[in-house]
Amino acid sequence: MKLDEIKELLRAVSDSDVNELEVTSGKDHIRIRRGPDPDAQPPYVVVSSNAAGAPVAAAPTAPPAVAAPASTPPAGASDEAAAAEDDDLILIKSPIVGTFYESSAPNAPAFVEIGDTVSKGQVLCIIEAMKLMNEIEAESGGVVAKRFVTNGQPIEYGEALFALKPA
Repeated sequence: MKLDEIKELLRAVSDSDVNELEVTSGKDHIRIRRGPDPDAQPPYVVVSSNAAGAPVAAAPTAPPAVAAPASTPPAGASDEAAAAEDDDLILIKSPIVGTFYESSAPNAPAFVEIGDTVSKGQVLCIIEAMKLMNEIEAESGGVVAKRFVTNGQPIEYGEALFALKPA
């Protein structure tokens, strides 16, 4: 996919009420998605290609965007690796692709904060996927030691959300 085509898709998303657009063309795949409030967050772009060559980078003149190949590790990957090395911590990972929310409403308090003691089955966060709100529960009791994602952040399947220190 060429940079001009990506820019055109970005303009189309920015100029409309569309919150997410996914296009596959041959071996190229692109997904453009806005956050929960289109006015609060500019769209971002994920481009992946099975074709050999350099990754495609998008630098549109309209809204700012970030382009990355699908194989790029998540932003919190180094923190996740450090937590995995600490044998005492239990990683709570995302069971689905979606958007992370720390609370049930924008003005509501977060379900959990770092340092909170949680019990098995307690709701830690919500992941929105395809307009469905999925509650993510603690797999075991413990103390919330780390949080790897921020409110409103898009997340991938298997991405670490929290690290719990067993009680």
